[in-house]
Amino acid sequence: MQNQFKPVEEQLEYLKKGAAEVIPEEELKQKLENSAKAGKPLRVYLGVDPTAPDIHLGHTVVLRKLKHFQDMGHTAIFLIGDFSAMIGDPTGQSETRPPLSPEQVEVNAKTYLAQVYKILDAEKTEVRYNSEWLGKMSSYDVVRLCGHYRLARMLEREDFRSRLENSQPIAVHELLYPLLTAYDAVMLKSDVELGATEQKFNILVHREIQREYELSPQVVFTMPILVGLDGQRKMSKSLGNYVGITEPPAEMFGKMMSIPDELMWSYYELVTDRTPHEIAGLKKDVLDGKLHPMDAKMQLAEEVVSGFQGDEAGRKAAENFQRVFRERRAPEEAPVQKLPVGPAKKLTALLVELKLVGSKSEAERLIKQRGVEIDETCVEDVRKEIDLSQPGEFLLRAGKKKFVRVVVE
Repeated sequence: MQNQFKPVEEQLEYLKKGAAEVIPEEELKQKLENSAKAGKPLRVYLGVDPTAPDIHLGHTVVLRKLKHFQDMGHTAIFLIGDFSAMIGDPTGQSETRPPLSPEQVEVNAKTYLAQVYKILDAEKTEVRYNSEWLGKMSSYDVVRLCGHYRLARMLEREDFRSRLENSQPIAVHELLYPLLTAYDAVMLKSDVELGATEQKFNILVHREIQREYELSPQVVFTMPILVGLDGQRKMSKSLGNYVGITEPPAEMFGKMMSIPDELMWSYYELVTDRTPHEIAGLKKDVLDGKLHPMDAKMQLAEEVVSGFQGDEAGRKAAENFQRVFRERRAPEEAPVQKLPVGPAKKLTALLVELKLVGSKSEAERLIKQRGVEIDETCVEDVRKEIDLSQPGEFLLRAGKKKFVRVVVE
């Protein structure tokens, strides 16, 4: 049994990749050493309140870290906070978050699991719901739990403190949230809990409550927020700078290719399973001029798409991007637009009619910039007319991305 785990130092290097904080790191090392000696995996959990049905790449950062513990032979516990979601965690909010109905929670939880298994090994993942124990607590149990923590400590939490200072209301049930979720850690007897940096306060409370219940306190493991496609702000659907993990492969790939070059190393750390040694090697190859930054980014994009959509989808998305954006050729499946046989039309008018540009002046500007091609031949005459008197077809490109196969019939 002792040989089932990799050497502790090797585990530490892999597990710490991309981490924001490990509190305390010495305890994690000790737990890994004890685990190896006893041949017993650590119990590592991630708690998620299913407050929305869809997951984007930013959500997967902590999930992937849970997978890394799973890769190292430890027990991955995915805790669905079906009970706590009905309370509402105010993390990062300036006001009380509205609780969800049981029906909303159930629908979201099912969708979450389907997406989570794109990262975690379903057969090796322990899935739990915190309603298993929180839904059965008596009033006495809740009062006893509250007796283990001080109000002054709770009000040290940044969002609570700022709301007090600004005379904004704090509901009593919000103060209960970190304590009830701490009871999750007690019931799971967890060795490590994962979370985003914004959840640090809650997870530290969980560690203290475990100690109050005479359990060995868990290690707190936080992951940074993933910066969105704009290279500046947190990845978010509301900001439109996100990559959805169920989006079409070509769309996912294109979005990944839009990130600034310097940001891709953070993505390699946070959304792939590459080891720190492999990432350092890629970075060195780019710095030495052996690998073009775009090629490094294409590798990243293909890995991400393959991870969620399958290897074949990743390969096809990469080939399509190569054709369209690097070789300026048409995608394999360019959209088709049909036109009736009739008199000739000016190319500028046709570009507007096919909605490839917004106006004739924009069409003229694009032609002058050598941005329009017919059957991969550049058009330079803004007065060019297209013969539509006979049935046939041609490929029309406007700008870098827009292709239409025009069929005249």
